Amino acid sequence: MTRFLAMAAATLIVLAGLAPTVLANDGQPAQGNVIVSVSGDVTVPTGDDLDAVVIYDGIASISGTVRNVVAVNAQVDLTGATVESIVAIDSPVTVGAGSVVGGDIMTTGAEVTQVGDAQVNGEIRDIGLDLATAGLILVPALFLLYLGFVLATIVAALILAALAARQVRAAEGLITHEPVPVVLAGLIGVIFPIFVFVALFLTIVGAPLAIAMAIGVWPLLAFVGYLVAAIWIGDWILARSSPGTIRERPYLAAVIGVLVVQVMTIIPPLVWIASLFGYGAVLLAGWRVFRTGSPVSPSVATDVQAPMAG
Repeated sequence: MTRFLAMAAATLIVLAGLAPTVLANDGQPAQGNVIVSVSGDVTVPTGDDLDAVVIYDGIASISGTVRNVVAVNAQVDLTGATVESIVAIDSPVTVGAGSVVGGDIMTTGAEVTQVGDAQVNGEIRDIGLDLATAGLILVPALFLLYLGFVLATIVAALILAALAARQVRAAEGLITHEPVPVVLAGLIGVIFPIFVFVALFLTIVGAPLAIAMAIGVWPLLAFVGYLVAAIWIGDWILARSSPGTIRERPYLAAVIGVLVVQVMTIIPPLVWIASLFGYGAVLLAGWRVFRTGSPVSPSVATDVQAPMAG
């Protein structure tokens, strides 16, 4: 967990506008205003002036000037260096002779050693408590955010069940009785729009339409498909817990289905597959209505309602 937080801090430093990032390849970091090295050593010679050095699993030997150093599972050796701040996670720091650290050295699980006339003008402090405090605040906040998302999804599913119960039942019937065409429709609906967006982007008039479709229509259809899949799962469960019971609108199935899908997020591929079925069913039902110019056959909706409603 601490390593993850440290890497997040490193990312923030890089994204803070320090300079273009130069990634290390095969353990040989390239020079730039920011150096990021993974499983490789970094050397900053005297006279070099960098904005940041971010290192994971390696040794950072610094003799020049670096404003920010972030080390995770690494080692930092300063020799005649000038550094503004250091964050060291499981990374011992040696502030050698002639080195000056203008700010704080923030560590957790790391030892800081000062040699000779080395100066640390700020504090050497353990940020473990800070991370724990941040976690106490962050975890409840994330939980409330997640809870809000789940409640919003349930509300959306209930609205869909209220306003389009017939269409939802028809889509459920397609998932139950025509799974192969549904999956094919879902795959086409994932791949084909990409080519359409690219073609539209090539024209001045089509570019705004492509943007609107990419950030509006396409995600909306995918979300509706997700809700349809959730309601289908809820109806499937109800059909087995109370067989023979027919409900005009799938309100209960919507609530149960959304909650079950949220539990399924423990195994993300299951949610992706379910969403693909729902998305494909929505597209296939819409295509058949478009092609025939008439509403979905009542027989399809009736066939679905009996086994699926519970």
